[in-house]
Amino acid sequence: MSRTYFLFTVLAAIIFVAMSALFTVDEREKALVLQFGEVRNIIEKPGLAVKIPFIQTVVKYDDRILPLDTLPLEVTMKDNRRFDVDAFARWRIMDVKAFRKAVGSGGASAAASRLEQILNAELRTTLGEVKSSALLSVDRVNLMNSIRDAAKEKASALGVDIIDVRIKRADLPIENLTATFARMRAEREREAADEIARGNEAAKRVTALADRTVVETVSEAQKNADIVRGEADAERNAIFAEAFGRDPEFFAFYRSLTAYEKSLQGSNSTMVISPDSEFFDYLKSDMKTDE
Repeated sequence: MSRTYFLFTVLAAIIFVAMSALFTVDEREKALVLQFGEVRNIIEKPGLAVKIPFIQTVVKYDDRILPLDTLPLEVTMKDNRRFDVDAFARWRIMDVKAFRKAVGSGGASAAASRLEQILNAELRTTLGEVKSSALLSVDRVNLMNSIRDAAKEKASALGVDIIDVRIKRADLPIENLTATFARMRAEREREAADEIARGNEAAKRVTALADRTVVETVSEAQKNADIVRGEADAERNAIFAEAFGRDPEFFAFYRSLTAYEKSLQGSNSTMVISPDSEFFDYLKSDMKTDE
């Protein structure tokens, strides 16, 4: 009984040691075999691997492309305009041994902190050499590529490769944004005032031209009317003169009738005049004729 128990114990110990010596590496991982903190083996292919139990340890790292989102960073451009820049990067562990040496046991989180420092430094350096218009135009792609290449070179010391860098957002700080809106509003109000002034000036020119045209037209019409009236008066006088020359008595009679008509208008017309006045000569003649 004791022998069977001993064999079972030995077998269990052998199985335990064997299982402690074996480990698997996923296709999404890379592994380092460490012995007293020193790298003894690098495993980059997936599958089953062996280590010395109780002496060696295994550290695994993600072999996939990893994200890095930076905190908003205030950057001063070449034209002294400030922007709050929000960027992100994509990176991957390329050399696990160099990576372990650079970040120690901190792993991916420590590397992300170091990479963020590198990325922020390159953002300030690259964007500080260009004007703000480049950040808001098609040149933005070239700027991101320049930042990526510069950060890639520095990140290689960490054993990682920066695959891509993108600027997600570039906004003016709140205080600058308020001042910019106020300046834009003042500029638009000035442009509106200029347009209103030019419109008023144009309206005055049109009004003055219209007034002058009215005066010229009325003057021309008045002149033509005076000419026509003068010609008509002349023609009338000529007719009267010819009629007077032909029959003076009839002309005098006609003028008297016209004078009666103009003097005795309305229902309450009153005249105070001597009955012997020449004004009533033709009326008197009519009365004698009736008798």
